Amino acid sequence: MGSALSEETTDADIPMAIKVLIAGGFGVGKTTLVGAVSEIRPMRTEEVITEASVGVDDTSGVEAKTTTTVAMDFGRITISDEVVLYLFGTPGQDRFWFVWDELSMGAVGAVVLADTRRLAESFPSIDYFEGRGTPFIVAVNCFDGAPRYTAEDVKLALNLDPDVPLLLCDARETSSGKNVLITLMEHAMTKAGTALAG
Repeated sequence: MGSALSEETTDADIPMAIKVLIAGGFGVGKTTLVGAVSEIRPMRTEEVITEASVGVDDTSGVEAKTTTTVAMDFGRITISDEVVLYLFGTPGQDRFWFVWDELSMGAVGAVVLADTRRLAESFPSIDYFEGRGTPFIVAVNCFDGAPRYTAEDVKLALNLDPDVPLLLCDARETSSGKNVLITLMEHAMTKAGTALAG
């Protein structure tokens, strides 16, 4: 019986996995952002919005939305042979927030997507990550027809700490989404370096 030598897989051969959350209120563009930047076809848990959500889910400002994420979105970006970024889009509706604790375990950081038409929807996500000590940034998804404000004005309205980055983006555009993720990773590395130095 012949045998062939096979290479054994070592820990050095397995790329480092970096977990990132994409969070924010209902209809803010989380699924769109994951889909725009993922190198694989994203896994989605979208369901049609039914009559059961009437009076439960606040759809003001996004009345045309017909589906919602009920568990998560998942995407992947290979940075190099050594590093892979895994994206987890969180559900935006309050009734699905029990999923957040599971999704956030092991995450190095989070993007909080914001919509200037419904800016108050950002506060629960911001409070969540501040409370957990998770590094996060805020990315304002500039919807067509939405009021336009400067990043400084939105940062002031959200009462963000000075060190929390805020940028404007278009969740539909791959380059814009990648810029958001680069900003998050730079911020997370800065926070990690500060924690080690302290």
